[in-house]
Amino acid sequence: MKKLILTVAIVASGFSTFAFSDNVLPVETITVSVVKDFKEVALDKLPKAVSDAIAKDYSSSTISKAYVNDSEQYKIELKTAEVESTVYIDKDGNWLKEADIVNDEKK
Repeated sequence: MKKLILTVAIVASGFSTFAFSDNVLPVETITVSVVKDFKEVALDKLPKAVSDAIAKDYSSSTISKAYVNDSEQYKIELKTAEVESTVYIDKDGNWLKEADIVNDEKK
């Protein structure tokens, strides 16, 4: 009887070790980058390519503010009667996504 109780105790402790084993779940790392280092620029200082692209693609909008970073990428705040929006464009008039700006700043 003593051996039976001892055997059951050993087996039970063996099972409990599996219950406390390291069940490590993979942790997903999320990196958050902030678009920064834009400095306000006067609207009359915008390159002609930028002004032309905005006039062509956003003819019903007006530019409320413009910003530039060290890579000569522009953040333009546009305003229509109902909506305010922000767009990104490079000095040559090519439209950019916000992710393109973030990636460029990491270089």
